[in-house]
Amino acid sequence: MDLRAAAIVVGFLGLGAGPAAAQFDAGIPVGTKAPMVAINDLDGKPVDLGSYIGKKVVLIEFWATWCAVCKSLLPQLNLVNQTYGDRVTLIGVNITVNDSPDRVRRYLVAHSPPFLTLYDNLGAGTRAFDVPTTSYIVVIDAKGVIAYTGSGADQNLMAAVAKALPR
Repeated sequence: MDLRAAAIVVGFLGLGAGPAAAQFDAGIPVGTKAPMVAINDLDGKPVDLGSYIGKKVVLIEFWATWCAVCKSLLPQLNLVNQTYGDRVTLIGVNITVNDSPDRVRRYLVAHSPPFLTLYDNLGAGTRAFDVPTTSYIVVIDAKGVIAYTGSGADQNLMAAVAKALPR
């Protein structure tokens, strides 16, 4: 395992850091342009985030099937989806640590998350968004600017999305 992978695993496990909190300094900085990166889907086909970013608000969650906090965020993600519908695109980027495509597919059937699922087996999204941990949420406004980042179960995703919506 290289140093970058080890650092990501440490972050995912929550070792070496204080309690996860919403809106923090780790990861891609708020106020910067969102990276236009391609991330594979579960079939290995690249999906260009540029086809979503800059069109409307985008919420991206970096998650894993084994992440209890990610699972606890599902009701909030469902509420965002029900409340804002087609005004917001939800994307779930599986970070692939200890997750196979088959395991992810089983999770999707069991839990029905409301997001387009991508499988970051090449690490393109994790690197581009400087992902520090699972349950990492990035909200991108309709102009393609990072409006919110956060991690942990105490995030208020409705408020983060509402703040990013055009007025």
